[in-house]
Amino acid sequence: MSIKQNIQNIKSSISEEVTLVAVSKTKPISDLMEAYNAGQRIFGENKIQEMSDKYEQMPKDIEWHMIGHVQRNKVKYMAEFVSLIHGVDSFKLLKEINKQAVKNDRTIDCLLQIKIAEEDSKFGMSIEDASTLLQSDEFSELKNVNIIGVMGMATFTDDMTQVENEFNYLKSSFENLKTQNSELKVISMGMSGDYQLAIQCGSTMIRVGSSIFGARNYQ
Repeated sequence: MSIKQNIQNIKSSISEEVTLVAVSKTKPISDLMEAYNAGQRIFGENKIQEMSDKYEQMPKDIEWHMIGHVQRNKVKYMAEFVSLIHGVDSFKLLKEINKQAVKNDRTIDCLLQIKIAEEDSKFGMSIEDASTLLQSDEFSELKNVNIIGVMGMATFTDDMTQVENEFNYLKSSFENLKTQNSELKVISMGMSGDYQLAIQCGSTMIRVGSSIFGARNYQ
């Protein structure tokens, strides 16, 4: 199956309300351009340097999403162009994004990463922390970041009941936070193996890599 065919298949299986982020990390620009030529305009990367290199070389109507864990000292390298940062898991990080956004005369959209998995390795804040953040005076002073929703990563498991529970938890967390901040509209959850389930649970944005580009080669 070609990359183009894969994208068409996924898009035909999801509603227009769901945004498809093509997760292109580790993939060569030729693969990304194949997706681009098939109409894909939103790409997700998990390393800022790699995303920055691709941004330089590719058409400028692409939306770049940072989907990986973000180190504060690297924010400056993407502040000029990033469209959405999925993995905001602390106020300190948000403050740094705001600072770099100011320098670039931009407002940067962000998602709060909520910890929904039981695994220790997954980053994210508790729903309580997210709620406190959104209501804090410090947050209201950050004029160059826009929190537009939440993101979560389910446990890496074949137990789909557990995954479904975690997705439902993110959805209810979103509804809770929305009562404090009516601007929230995005629920980013679901990847190649479980995006259909994620959409049933309320996802509005899915992050799909291997189902578009094939298995990843980590060398």
